[in-house]
Amino acid sequence: MTLLDEDGVRLAVDGAVATVTLDRPAKRNAQTFAMWRALAEAGRLLPGDVRVVVLRAEGPSFSAGLDRQALTPEGFEGEPSFVDLARGSDAELDAAIAGYQEAFTWWRRNDLVSIAAVQGHAVGAGFQLALACDLRVCADDVRFAMRETALGLVPDLTGTHPLVALVGYARALEICATGRFVHAEEAERTGLANLVVPRAELDGATADLAAALLAAPRDAVIETKALLRGAAGRTYDEQRAAERAAQARRLRELAGLGD
Repeated sequence: MTLLDEDGVRLAVDGAVATVTLDRPAKRNAQTFAMWRALAEAGRLLPGDVRVVVLRAEGPSFSAGLDRQALTPEGFEGEPSFVDLARGSDAELDAAIAGYQEAFTWWRRNDLVSIAAVQGHAVGAGFQLALACDLRVCADDVRFAMRETALGLVPDLTGTHPLVALVGYARALEICATGRFVHAEEAERTGLANLVVPRAELDGATADLAAALLAAPRDAVIETKALLRGAAGRTYDEQRAAERAAQARRLRELAGLGD
């Protein structure tokens, strides 16, 4: 069942698994403002019984990042240019960037587990979109890079928080400030990739992981994800208390005494 197919984004649903596909292969899936709106809409269109969302891309590259036309004085037709955005008030500029970020925020919802299947280049906004997902299965030809600083910009599409969480502050700073490529071996070694497989096996490995995630009861996975996501912001004792509260909910549910 296809729920969305526009602006370089396709959303299809098969039972408990939804697949979001970046579909601008001729442009190496370079991202536009319209694509970001479509990605945000994909999140809103998900049926309630979807448990796993797979993010994949057509063509040899996952995403080459922001379409460079956005950086020209005229920008995209019918869209505000970067110059237009810069001339806005602080509140207007903040609201515009917050709107773009909506394409990147919903992937970590507690009721879903998201998997990015990444091949070839994942640069800038492409890297940040892969980081927006909970898990990453990568082809052995993957090349991550954060190139915003080379353009005089910063990574602002929610990628800095997960990057630091995965690889640590020092390596994250070095990756972002130099803009260098992170290849498959380093991605797996540092935790950017949960799994690295030959390119021909990427879709199959991603499907296998999705099936494994569906094996456990949904509510147990939701509670576990919420515990893990909140762990970094809690003290040890606070996390212990959160575990107890979550387990109490599960025990009551299993005993038929839940709300």
